[in-house]
Amino acid sequence: MKLYESAEDYLETILMLSEELEQVRSIDIVNKLGFSKPSISVAMKKLREQGLITVDDDGAIHLLPQGRKIAERIYRKHRAIARFLQQIGVDPEVAAQEACKIEHDISHDTFQKLMAHMATLKEV
Repeated sequence: MKLYESAEDYLETILMLSEELEQVRSIDIVNKLGFSKPSISVAMKKLREQGLITVDDDGAIHLLPQGRKIAERIYRKHRAIARFLQQIGVDPEVAAQEACKIEHDISHDTFQKLMAHMATLKEV
């Protein structure tokens, strides 16, 4: 399933917030990303229609298996790229911001090679 970058960001944000909060609600996503409530509402509706999330009667948002799989893949890339950028001297805040941009465009092959290279750095 090919998603827009923004949909991947929403799924990743839901995953990250679910690690911090007991329940993730739309307002939590608004506060994390700084987008308007209507924008988040529209995005959540699209993600529901795609079968990536569910929203219960209390307004809590949950990742469905396919949504979790996508979120975990993106979040893994984000963390690894940010860590690599920090290892080469990039400021942690800048590394996090730039990793968010790179995570969507890096190919699977390039990402695997980056991970292999990082593994060799740990051995040095």
